[in-house]
Amino acid sequence: MKVTTELLASSLLALSLAVAAVATAADAPSRTGIDAPELAALGKYAVGVRSITLVDRNQLDLGAIDPRTGIPARHDRSLKVAIWYPAMDVAGATPVTYEDAMESEPPAPPVGFTIPGLALRDAKTEGGRFPLVIVAHGYGNVPVAMSWLTENLASKGYVVAAIRHEDVYLNPAGFPQAALRRPLDIAFVARELQGSLGQSGEVDPTRTALIGYSMGGYGVLAAAGATLDPAGGLVSRVPGGLLQPFARGGALSSALVAPAVKAVVAIAPAGGAFGAFGAAGLAGIKSPLLLIAGDHDNTVDYASGARAYFDQAINSNRYLLTFLGGGHALGFGPAPPEMRTDLWNQDWFEDPVWRKDRLIGISLHFITAFLDRYVKDDASRSGFIDGLVVESSKGKWDAPQGTPWNARSPGGEVTLWKGFQRRHAEGLSLMHAEARSTSK
Repeated sequence: MKVTTELLASSLLALSLAVAAVATAADAPSRTGIDAPELAALGKYAVGVRSITLVDRNQLDLGAIDPRTGIPARHDRSLKVAIWYPAMDVAGATPVTYEDAMESEPPAPPVGFTIPGLALRDAKTEGGRFPLVIVAHGYGNVPVAMSWLTENLASKGYVVAAIRHEDVYLNPAGFPQAALRRPLDIAFVARELQGSLGQSGEVDPTRTALIGYSMGGYGVLAAAGATLDPAGGLVSRVPGGLLQPFARGGALSSALVAPAVKAVVAIAPAGGAFGAFGAAGLAGIKSPLLLIAGDHDNTVDYASGARAYFDQAINSNRYLLTFLGGGHALGFGPAPPEMRTDLWNQDWFEDPVWRKDRLIGISLHFITAFLDRYVKDDASRSGFIDGLVVESSKGKWDAPQGTPWNARSPGGEVTLWKGFQRRHAEGLSLMHAEARSTSK
């Protein structure tokens, strides 16, 4: 068979592109691309991951209510927690591959998937007292879908604990349980790890941050002090008044609050559409707050969610990063190959408008700047989040001749958002409001 030069060249090109695509798909999503802003890059530490189980004794189970009496059962609640942490590097060690499953569109069964990681399973800790970050996933989600965040933060000197809440997306009867358990689980895990890891010297229990996505975003807001509205739609949606004791003014309201919270990140937070907090509830947040959302979020609603939360959390030094045209799928990494054969499964992970690796890079940049500034008290990070033009496209940089194409904005007098490359700060807005002064 005669092979022409053109055919050979085109075949080699196709092969090289295929290999490149496989290499890109197989990389850990915590490792960002060349167009990511400055602070998205991995930090200096190798990353370890381990799994533990914590047991919260004698807890109300709103998913098991006696139909005759209306009284919920009580059970010991077991919580699986994955912990990512700065670790000692081990040359030649094989990094973890995460495995899990998500619910598919009925009647299809759940689909299993894998996500490549860079963490080393049960690696030796680096040593040092690092800040603690508690991560809460969305309703029916799984923690490994957020490994883009957990691994990246661990490489930067944070101990990151992601809770597996074990709710079922396709079971609406489980919603009341999730509404109660999100903040309770977050507060419980924070207390437990502040105690155990604080005593072992692995974390500084006085420096704790909370990060939540979707239902987890609602959970971290409540755990940070946003009180449930006793007359709101969420409390009234739970039968038998079972959430009333946990609402504002209730005898059990303090049980939802995590101690020593220095900063909160809520990604596409739920709760606004069903009246979880109200203005009086959001005013209870005193810690610095970063809200991240898409203004076309059709799942939890942007206007009554993140945008309203920004306006109403008046006692917090707060930020709202908006992906213009973006939807709800901001908390997950890129869709694994197994999830790309069906649109329902892919839409768990991917946004219809935003390229996922770019979305991740931007989120990591701002989350890093925010946590470093308010949890690690690194004032040098202020330039990445403070004093920026609200609309990213309004930023300008008349770079001197000879400035490399991939140079990042130095900030200061340059109004292009600090750390972003030219033409790569588009489609975003960042609003900032100081906490209301309490001085007379």
